Amino acid sequence: MDSLEITSEEEDDDYYEASALLTKKATKKENGTNQDNAICQAYHGPVHLTFAKMSRSDSTFEMTPAEKKPLKYPKSVFFIVTNEFCERFCYYGMRTILALYLVQYLKYSEDNATVVYHAFVSFCYLTPLIGAVIADSWLGRFKTILILSLVYAVGCVGISLSAIPNFIPPEAFTYVGLLLIGFGTGGIKPCVSAFGGDQFVIPDQERQLQQFFSIFYFAVNGGSLISTFFTPILREDVKCFERDDCYSLAFGVPAILMVVSIVIFVAGKPMYKSKKPSGNVMMEVCKCICHGISMRFKNKDTKKDHWLEHAEGKYSRKLIDDIKLALNVLVMFIPLLIFWALFDQQGSRWTFQATRMNGALGSWNIKPDQIQVINPLLIIILIPVFEATLYPCFKKLNIFQKPLTKMTLGGALAALAFVLSALVELAIKPTEAVLPVAGEAQLRIFNTFNCPLAISGDLVGSSDKFDIAPLELWENLHISAQGNKMFKLRATPGAGCAPELAEQTFDVEIQEGKALSYALHDGSKGQNTLQLSQNFADDPEKSRNGNAKMKVLINTNDNAPKKVVFVGKLTYEFEPISGTLAVSKILEMDVDSYKILLNDEEIGSTSVVAGGVYTYVINEDTKEVKRAIITPENSVNMLWLIPQYFIITAGEVLFSVTGLEFAFTQAPLTMKSVIVAGWYLSVAFGNFFVILIAEVKFVSDQMWEFVLFAALMAISMVIFWLMSLRYKYVTIATDDSIEMGSDKKKSVDNDAFEDHKD
Repeated sequence: MDSLEITSEEEDDDYYEASALLTKKATKKENGTNQDNAICQAYHGPVHLTFAKMSRSDSTFEMTPAEKKPLKYPKSVFFIVTNEFCERFCYYGMRTILALYLVQYLKYSEDNATVVYHAFVSFCYLTPLIGAVIADSWLGRFKTILILSLVYAVGCVGISLSAIPNFIPPEAFTYVGLLLIGFGTGGIKPCVSAFGGDQFVIPDQERQLQQFFSIFYFAVNGGSLISTFFTPILREDVKCFERDDCYSLAFGVPAILMVVSIVIFVAGKPMYKSKKPSGNVMMEVCKCICHGISMRFKNKDTKKDHWLEHAEGKYSRKLIDDIKLALNVLVMFIPLLIFWALFDQQGSRWTFQATRMNGALGSWNIKPDQIQVINPLLIIILIPVFEATLYPCFKKLNIFQKPLTKMTLGGALAALAFVLSALVELAIKPTEAVLPVAGEAQLRIFNTFNCPLAISGDLVGSSDKFDIAPLELWENLHISAQGNKMFKLRATPGAGCAPELAEQTFDVEIQEGKALSYALHDGSKGQNTLQLSQNFADDPEKSRNGNAKMKVLINTNDNAPKKVVFVGKLTYEFEPISGTLAVSKILEMDVDSYKILLNDEEIGSTSVVAGGVYTYVINEDTKEVKRAIITPENSVNMLWLIPQYFIITAGEVLFSVTGLEFAFTQAPLTMKSVIVAGWYLSVAFGNFFVILIAEVKFVSDQMWEFVLFAALMAISMVIFWLMSLRYKYVTIATDDSIEMGSDKKKSVDNDAFEDHKD
């Protein structure tokens, strides 16, 4: 059996590529995608290794007796794995609640929050390129991880402090915190897993390296899974700073975990094997491409087979050929950015969609941002299931055998997931709030008497009159209005009203673009006079965090302050209200069943549902209470989101895992960092695309926006499929020789190696 010697003194690109191409790639979940596998194979130190050439029929190495002596498992990797768990807990915990923080705390619109969220995610995928260059060309991996982790921790602390009311400027510190977090998490991304791999001796510890990848994978997913479930509980169930939530704690716990991760990482320093920085191939690639472009325009009359060949002379032929192969792969990444545009909306648009749904699951209530836990949970389940069942079925049926066809299927599933999200949005529509718009006004009139009232007047429209039942309301949500407009309203007491309660006529004002309410009530104690209250504003918009909203109207006996309390698992007390018609402020309440107390006397009970906006009308004389529903409750259960999460996660496994394997088997060993850079850029540009759609507002209806993304995904996959038909697969053998246009299906585990017979 021949031996293969791999030597790298100038590039930082041979440590994990050699080992990863000899073994099954360990799949690691990174930022909602399987990125760490790419990182492990792309960034590492200089190495001088000797391998035995491996064929499909021989999976063993030829070693001397001394070489066969087992090496101890490096204890240092446990510090690295624990550090990764804490860092991933921090990142995913912060990211899970970020979109709702922007909407609920900073009062951004959903569109603006979507822009900020995806700008942050995009930044997180641009900075790894900077981190890799810093580590490989200047500081080395240990110092890069340590310094950028400190930057990361400062950002986490900053965003936690920004959520303390009246402490520091929240918006400014939020942006500073996100910038520091993005630079920190992105900068260490290409370093941590590679630094863990630096602790092993290859090929002697090949099996142990593979085990490390698996442990690292579970650390990433464990941190993601736990924080995605736990952080929303801190956000919503804990109350602090006189608010019904506690974002400061929800951001603070991940910040503490980030500090802990730094302490753990530093504690392992005496055990680490560190490699000196030796330069990054990305810099050479960029210089070579720039020189090739420059010489192409300077030597227009000189014909070359490829424009990059104009760089020959200053750069080696091997480097030029390697870059050409890498560019062939990178071109295939262009249509893929739409996938990431869809995939990363789990943390923005899909989370906002969940706030308009009902999270009731028996006695437990699912939080809107907590639904994101489905993705990491399914990833852990689906990867081994696909390996054991789906892929063997594909092989048996001779379908989806090549990597590009699997990726096309994954992209098609993402499009299908967004079709499902559009259907869910369609089901949600009937329960959405009807908000006042330009050219229209809304009017509600409440009857606080325990007898019916007949109403007539100019504002009625096509009807001459209407009746309002006791303790109920009449509403018109679409009154044509330009500016302010006055109407005459006549109220006539009905059957059961006090005889002395006489008919009255009132002036009613409506205002364009506003929702105003009036209440008919008893004017003064014992007088039984019919009066119309001053107008008060309604807020029909649903709670942005999935709670219920309510206010109270009381037809009182006197002007004394009235105390209204709702008692459930939590107690909510309205500020004391007074006047012959007492109107409370709006409160948000948790979904629960409550007893209603008026001046400490129980007068009724009620249950509130997520998304409902209510007005409770109380008559103090009769101690009667009725609930008027201003905006319908969320009736579509959040569990209906599971199908779209399942499908897009299945698409992720087919698309992301297969995509990285395709890229690494189609590019030379020296180009792995270039491939990772292209992969990260596709994720970054995908998030920029979401920003474009949100800012330009091609469609105003969320359902049609989901349809738009599904259509764009389908179109991009058709383009990708057509490109794949023209793509010629190459086989990169152990000596970096290339075979073009091979139609034979290569093993996913070992595509980069050609069969050789002695």
